[in-house]
Amino acid sequence: MADKKKVLVTGLSGLVGSALRSDFEEKYELSSLSRYGTEGLDDAHNFKGNIAEIDTMIPAFEGQHTVVHLAADRSANANWESALRNNFVGVYNVYEAAKRTGVKRVVFGSSQHAIGGFYRDEPYKSILQGNYEGIEHGKFKKIDETVPFRPDGYYGASKGYAEGLGSFYSEWHGISSINIRIGWTISDDDPTVAAGGLAMWLSHRDTAQIHVKAVDAPDDLMYTVVFAMSDNHWNIFSLDKAREVLGYEPQDDAGQVLNPTKGLSDRDDTDFKQHEEDPETY
Repeated sequence: MADKKKVLVTGLSGLVGSALRSDFEEKYELSSLSRYGTEGLDDAHNFKGNIAEIDTMIPAFEGQHTVVHLAADRSANANWESALRNNFVGVYNVYEAAKRTGVKRVVFGSSQHAIGGFYRDEPYKSILQGNYEGIEHGKFKKIDETVPFRPDGYYGASKGYAEGLGSFYSEWHGISSINIRIGWTISDDDPTVAAGGLAMWLSHRDTAQIHVKAVDAPDDLMYTVVFAMSDNHWNIFSLDKAREVLGYEPQDDAGQVLNPTKGLSDRDDTDFKQHEEDPETY
C-alpha cells in the first residue's frame, strides 16, 4: 500500500461510508475513525476516537493525505445539544486536527438540508410530495450552488456552518476543502419508497464515484461546494458544477414510479442509531 494515497474516513460504518467503502479499499490505503471501531479493518487502520474530543482524533489524522468527514448526528431533526457537540464542534475538530497534523484535504459530507427552506417553494414542494400535475419535466429552474443558505433545522445549519468553516481553513491554513451536498443514500439502494427519493436519490455507485472524484481532484482545487445526486428524472438540483469541477458523471436514475407498499427500514430513518450515544454509526 506504499504507493496508495492515505485516506481516513470518519463515519465509515454509516450509510454513505458503507456505500463508498469497497471502492475506497481498492483505490486507497483506507483508515477509519469511529467511537467503537470499524469491522473488517486491521488495528493499524482502525482508530477509535470521538469527533467531539479533538485529542482522541489526532493519532488517526497523523500521516493522512485526505480526511473524508461523514460522522455526525445525521438526524434532520437533531436537537441543539446534539448538533452542537457532534456537528458544529465535531467539524471544527476535524479541520483543526487536519491543520495540526498536515492533512492536505478535507472532503466534507454536507447535505441538501443546508438549503432545505427551498422545499417550501414551488415547484420543489410539489415534486417532493409526488404531485407532478402541471410541472413540465426539464422546464423548471433547478437549485444550484449559487442560492443562499436556507437550512431546515439545526442539522442543515450545521452543514452550512461547516461549508463556511472549510472556506476559512482553505484560505487561511491551506487545507483543500471539498464540500459534497449529498442528496439521499438509502441502505437497499431503492429510492422508490418516497417521492423525495425520486428527486434526491444518490445511488451507491454514484456515492462512491463522487467521493473518489473529490479525493482525487487536482491539488490546486482548494475550495468548492457541489450538489451530489444521481441523474434522476425528477432531480430538483443542478449537477452542472459537480460535472464541471469534479468530472462527476452520475450513472443511475431513480425513475418515475413509486412503490407505495415498500416501507422505510430502521437504518434509513435518520433518527435511528445503533448506539444511542454514538452519532457516527447507524
